[in-house]
Amino acid sequence: MAQEKDSLDISEQLLYKFETDSIPNSGIRLKEVVLFQPLRFKSMKELRDYVILRNRTLRVYPYAKLAADRLDTLTSRLEEIKKKRQKKKYIKRIEKFIYDEFEVELKKLSRSQGRILIKLVHRQTGATTHELIKELRNGWKAMIYQTTASFFKLSLKETYDPETIYEDFLIEDILQRAYGDGLIELDPTALSYDLDSLYTLWKEEKNPLTRD
Repeated sequence: MAQEKDSLDISEQLLYKFETDSIPNSGIRLKEVVLFQPLRFKSMKELRDYVILRNRTLRVYPYAKLAADRLDTLTSRLEEIKKKRQKKKYIKRIEKFIYDEFEVELKKLSRSQGRILIKLVHRQTGATTHELIKELRNGWKAMIYQTTASFFKLSLKETYDPETIYEDFLIEDILQRAYGDGLIELDPTALSYDLDSLYTLWKEEKNPLTRD
């Protein structure tokens, strides 16, 4: 009888139970593992630069993600508001909320972190920071922001292009690995590129023997 009970317990362990049914399975469900192609660095300086870029990217990504989330909320809400005056009032209210909530933290960012943040906003939304400001406010306001950013040698028109800019490819690699390690919640990019193709592209680009 004990042997029969043991057999029953084992058979139950090989079932995935759901609310309405159980599905037989002869194996064990494992956590999904994401494999990344290895990155090769020619010197300790290249490796050190990658680590610095990783720290900067992970520092600012939450702000880029927040900007995209706020934009989605703002866009949805504006579609419901019919009067132009009410739309302007709502935009100012959201702008004040973001400013009051994150002004202190954003002021702590270095120029390098600010530049990465501008790139990541483009990754998340598909629009440059300059375009977003111009669309939500007006051209004059966008010009003021652009002029202010230029004092810090930053451009709000800067884009994220991992297919042609090696640093952007490294940033994408950093984000994907951090997501695979459970360090961040990574949203899909609003842009169009394939990470596997990027690894092949930059491997060939950095190896002169593979180029024509």
